[in-house]
Amino acid sequence: MPFAILYGLGVAIRNGLYSIGLLRGVSFSIPVISVGNLTVGGTGKTPHIEYLIRTLHQYLPIAVVSRGYKRKTTGYLEVSTQHDASHVGDEPLQFKRKYPHVPVAVAENRSFAIPQVIRSHPHTKVVLLDDGYQHLEVIPGLNILLTEYNRLYTKDFMLPVGRLREWPGGASRADMIVVTKCPPSVAKEDMERLATEVRRKKSQQVFFSEYHYGHPYKMYGSERLPLHKELDVLLVVAIAGTEYLLEYVDDQCGDVRMLEYNDHHPFSSFDIGDIERRFKQLSPDRERIVLTTEKDAMRLDGHRTLLQKLALPIYILPVAVRFLGDHPEAFADAIKEWLLNFKR
Repeated sequence: MPFAILYGLGVAIRNGLYSIGLLRGVSFSIPVISVGNLTVGGTGKTPHIEYLIRTLHQYLPIAVVSRGYKRKTTGYLEVSTQHDASHVGDEPLQFKRKYPHVPVAVAENRSFAIPQVIRSHPHTKVVLLDDGYQHLEVIPGLNILLTEYNRLYTKDFMLPVGRLREWPGGASRADMIVVTKCPPSVAKEDMERLATEVRRKKSQQVFFSEYHYGHPYKMYGSERLPLHKELDVLLVVAIAGTEYLLEYVDDQCGDVRMLEYNDHHPFSSFDIGDIERRFKQLSPDRERIVLTTEKDAMRLDGHRTLLQKLALPIYILPVAVRFLGDHPEAFADAIKEWLLNFKR
């Protein structure tokens, strides 16, 4: 608790310096949409960024700027599909491989990276800022805050006691708040109650989203395999907040065993050997696979030669977000309306 209080005090002083103008952020003449959270992860930033990519790219040229968390490189770097996750980070690499036509750049200093990516791609009309909520050196035109249904920021505490990176009052900077990873059916009354709880200002719009998992596809190949009760699974994950994923897979499959690592864990050849050993512990008399997430697959792919040699049946579980409520398109419509009304 003392460390949490000291950490929170440091964050409050820093944010206060921005509030009173002693430190200043940079704004841009094109729309910048930031997607982030108040916690250390697990709220679903990646699938929500992908939702925005799918929603906007058909209308406007967009680019994505990210920090490239846990990459081994430094400075500004534009991501290519041939990069390794260790060089650019797993999430930026995932964006680029799924949407190769979209420019993706990584940099510690986002206020420097945005002009760079615009200079390299002058047709860019919108920049999506991945995990930019605490990076106050950039003033986004639209600030989207994510908070997890089962772990609302209002019921959390500062690190290291809880998972908050800043005090709950930081939510007041958000223009939109999305309650993520909702169960499939949330009553209208519950939505209204939760909206009241997470909203810090009357002007903030609150939306609710759920995860929708697709059929797993083979990591090296094009084969798809629907999950079913006769299928045993070794679930290999290195992400924050695995409960939602484990509940889904456990409900769909037979014997499910999870091999869990820390978020963004850099897989080693030793880990690959451990995965093979744990996979062989599943019943050989039943159909069995190794299942992982799209983000984890980016880091596992760093051992492509070894994985192909072992011929492990590794499948990737794709995920997308769906918005709930009487008008599921309300979030997309709100984004489009904001863009139409954007003033330089």
